[in-house]
Amino acid sequence: MNINGSIALVTGGNRGLGACLVDELLRQGASKVYLASRGPVTVDDPRVQVISLDVTEPESVEAAAKAAPDVTLLVNNAGVLGFGSVLDGDLDLFERDMRTNYMGALRVARAFLPALRHGGDTAIVNVLTLIALAPAGPMAGYSASKAAAHSMTQALRSAVAGDGVQVVGAYPGGIDTDMLAGVEAEKADPRVVASRIVAGVARGDTTIWPDDASAGAGEVYLNDPARLERMLAG
Repeated sequence: MNINGSIALVTGGNRGLGACLVDELLRQGASKVYLASRGPVTVDDPRVQVISLDVTEPESVEAAAKAAPDVTLLVNNAGVLGFGSVLDGDLDLFERDMRTNYMGALRVARAFLPALRHGGDTAIVNVLTLIALAPAGPMAGYSASKAAAHSMTQALRSAVAGDGVQVVGAYPGGIDTDMLAGVEAEKADPRVVASRIVAGVARGDTTIWPDDASAGAGEVYLNDPARLERMLAG
């Protein structure tokens, strides 16, 4: 889609990758960006409009959809990560991740679809993760929630195929944000990830590998999914 002149909404846009996505969309010519956040945010750019949104609360999502009826580009970025293995991880955290990363993204997509279906050049971008495709053991609940969101992205793409809505899945590897603070691993610059996601949307890509690590692992996945599973398990 054409980013220049678009009207975007970014969930979880107040920090981390979300804040970088807001900046990159503006840099690429978006005429307005709704910065959706659970808490208060102060911004100086008149092109940015802050709206309150908790993706786990139906009433909050409905109110946001009414407050932003002109959105042409929806970016489902809000997410949470609870650490824990499949054997002994905290199931309350697993349920929280599923409510936010899967059900929250689905709820937001449903709420904004009526406007997007009639908006012409429109798109939904679900920010997923490489470990939606093969789990990372210490992040079993998070991996499962993002795997569910991956499946939802595929189903949504099929469901709106005739409506002119581009449905995109972005699959970054580790990103250098607060979510992975304290984790010793290779991490991508969130500004680079945001730039590559926006560029992929502009190209019309439906699958985006927005950093070097995910691009390499994505190639492995496309050729041999079981190999990627073994790589991440190791």
